[in-house]
Amino acid sequence: MRFRSTLIYTLLLYGFLGFSQQDCLLGIGGKDNETILEVFQLNEEQQEKMRNWSAELKIRNDILKDQAKHLIKKHEESSPEVLMTVSLKYKGLLDSMKQNLRMMDARMLSIFNDRQYKRYLDLCHQLTLRPIHVERSVNEK
Repeated sequence: MRFRSTLIYTLLLYGFLGFSQQDCLLGIGGKDNETILEVFQLNEEQQEKMRNWSAELKIRNDILKDQAKHLIKKHEESSPEVLMTVSLKYKGLLDSMKQNLRMMDARMLSIFNDRQYKRYLDLCHQLTLRPIHVERSVNEK
């Protein structure tokens, strides 16, 4: 009985602390674009879209990075109470950057053919990461 309650407590603790499975991200717009191109054998149209989405991601995240730099510079000598508020805003900016990355990856996955998407799923499962499931029949522009 004691073991059972300890096990339940441990599982709840892991859940609350966020030890959940991470998303399986491609990393469009990062240093791995060439690897993505090779692993998934992208056709010309897919390569063009990846280049465009990589550029869009850079623009989106550069704006957020500038906001984060400004936020930190503006509050360099603020009180601990103010810094707590600033840290939440900073975390929000970082979360937005991660959402942008996930959005670009979802776009890329939406134009994968069946073979490419199956390869993606296989790689995610090998790495024990949670795949991004997308409706691949509808392309976002």
